[in-house]
Amino acid sequence: MPAKNLSFVLQKPNHVSFEDRPVPELHSPHHVLVNVKYTGICGSDVHYWTHGAIGHFVVKAPMVLGHESSGIIAAVGDKVTTLKVGDRVCLEPGIPCRMCVRCKEGKYNLCPDMAFAATPPFDGTLAKYYSLPEDFCYKLADGTSLEEGAVMEPLSVAVHVVRQAGIKPGDRLVVFGAGPVGLLCCAVAKAYGASKVVSVDINEERLAFAKKYAATHTVVSRKESAEEAAKRINEECGLGLGADAIIDASGAEPCIQTALHAIRIGGTYVQAGMGKPDINFPIMALCTKELNVKGSFRYGAGDYATAVDLLATGRVSVKELITGKVKFRDAEHAFHQVKEAKGIKTLIEGPEDEQVNGS
Repeated sequence: MPAKNLSFVLQKPNHVSFEDRPVPELHSPHHVLVNVKYTGICGSDVHYWTHGAIGHFVVKAPMVLGHESSGIIAAVGDKVTTLKVGDRVCLEPGIPCRMCVRCKEGKYNLCPDMAFAATPPFDGTLAKYYSLPEDFCYKLADGTSLEEGAVMEPLSVAVHVVRQAGIKPGDRLVVFGAGPVGLLCCAVAKAYGASKVVSVDINEERLAFAKKYAATHTVVSRKESAEEAAKRINEECGLGLGADAIIDASGAEPCIQTALHAIRIGGTYVQAGMGKPDINFPIMALCTKELNVKGSFRYGAGDYATAVDLLATGRVSVKELITGKVKFRDAEHAFHQVKEAKGIKTLIEGPEDEQVNGS
């Protein structure tokens, strides 16, 4: 018999298999069942694959990977009103409790009881079917492809980061890191009216892409002190006494240190990249400049809807970031590509009807 719900399962670090899992049930009359068509690979997926843990989130039982997905509605609960079978959607893969203080104040991304796809103990979206509440599925515009829909998750991350930075027309922004999120932060900031968008990275190939894609200026990282690097960035890019806002999408300690020196007095710094748990931090610069320093975690109220609209109206494009697609059975090969930093965003196609033989 063909597999009903073929899934890509992490058994333990560096060991995955293909399993036929049960088709998810609709847990409430407000849930929908999605036939997943494309899934992007995130750095967190690769980290679980190689290490079996991220911080205190430890894989203790087999777990389906993946959380950047798009698909087609296959079934709906009897109280679903906004979606119907056949609709093309992108998936917001984290379901909050909806009851705690953080949820009620509109910051559901900080819910302590969040059930997030491919974060232990919750299975992810690299399967034929995945179930979500209807309000966590967003209908794609007619001109948006399912491939682009799979990039909506990192785009929503970028929307949240840029909102944390408070970018407004005329602002000058520096983004450290030219990976998918860093590049998308550049694009969103430009759509929000930033007059200068500087991309900083060690990879010159990525910077060349950034310049064509959304950055107005690029700077290659060098081995130099944080103060020297900050001065060079500001001089090369005409930032005067410093950028209005800086986003770190790298997680690299030297970038974070440089950022605090490159930002203007009273500016805003947002930490989006994840690196070492503890770093050396220029606290004196933070204090004497009276900086606004913020974290950024996933996406919150309105971020996905904004991402969908930015794409639908052409203010942001993501198709340039899609540098590869693989069949479902080649999913592990795609993970190797991402680990080796090949391409920018690799998508895994959803499984077709087939026999399941394991791996």
